[in-house]
Amino acid sequence: MGSSCVWYVIVTSALNFARSSCVSSVRSFQRFHLLRSILWTAFWVIQINVCISRVFIATHFPHQVLLGLVIGMLVAEAFDHIPCIYNASLKLYLQVNVFLLSFAVCFYLLLKLLDFDPLWSVTKAKTWCANPDWIHLDTTPFAGLWRNLGALFGLGLAVNSEIFIQSCKGKNGCKTIFKLMCMTANLTFLQLYDLIEMPNHSEALFYILSFCKSASVLFGVVAVIPYCVHLLIREDERKLRL
Repeated sequence: MGSSCVWYVIVTSALNFARSSCVSSVRSFQRFHLLRSILWTAFWVIQINVCISRVFIATHFPHQVLLGLVIGMLVAEAFDHIPCIYNASLKLYLQVNVFLLSFAVCFYLLLKLLDFDPLWSVTKAKTWCANPDWIHLDTTPFAGLWRNLGALFGLGLAVNSEIFIQSCKGKNGCKTIFKLMCMTANLTFLQLYDLIEMPNHSEALFYILSFCKSASVLFGVVAVIPYCVHLLIREDERKLRL
C-alpha cells in the first residue's frame, strides 16, 4: 500500500509538471504521451515486483497485496483532492487519531462478539508456517494501525510546528536546491532509521514503540530535516553576502 501510494504520487506529480511545461505543438504532445507511457509502465512493473516479492517471502497473502495496491492508489488520489490536510490544526489531527483508534477497537470487539476472528490470517500463518517464530508482530493488523496513527500524529505535529513554517513555507521552500537537498537528506535519514529494531518480547511495548517510531519519522522528514537544510542554505547565503 505504501509503495503504490508513494509511486502513484511521484508519477502523477511528474506528469502534471510535464503537462504544464508542454507547449501547444504536435511534437510536445507526442513527447508527453511517450513520457506518460514510460512512467506508468515503470509504475506497474515496480508494483507487480513488490507484490510478488511480498508473497514470495511469505510476508502477505495474495489478496492482501492486491488490496494494498488498490487502496494505496485510492488514498493517494483522495488526498490529492484534500489540500486542507496541510492547514489542519494539531487538535484536528489528534481528534482523527482518537476516532480511528476508537473505531478500530470497537470494530474489533464487534467482530469478536460475532464469533469472527479479525486476526485469522495470523492464526493461519502460524498454523502453516514451518517456524511460528517467523511470524513477526509488525505483520499484525494492530501493528499497522499503530504505525498509521503514529504517522498521522507526527505529520500533524510537523505541519503545525514553527520550524516547518520557517523552512518549507518560507522563501527557501520554493527553491530547487532546497528540495533536492531535503530529498537526499531524507533518503539517508530513512535508510539509517530503518536499521533501528524494536523489541518483540512485549506486544504492548512493541505497539507503543511503533507509534513513537512512526511519529518521529514523519516529524523528522517533514519538519526537522527541512529546517536543518534551511539553516544551511541561509548560512551559505549569509557568507556569500559577506
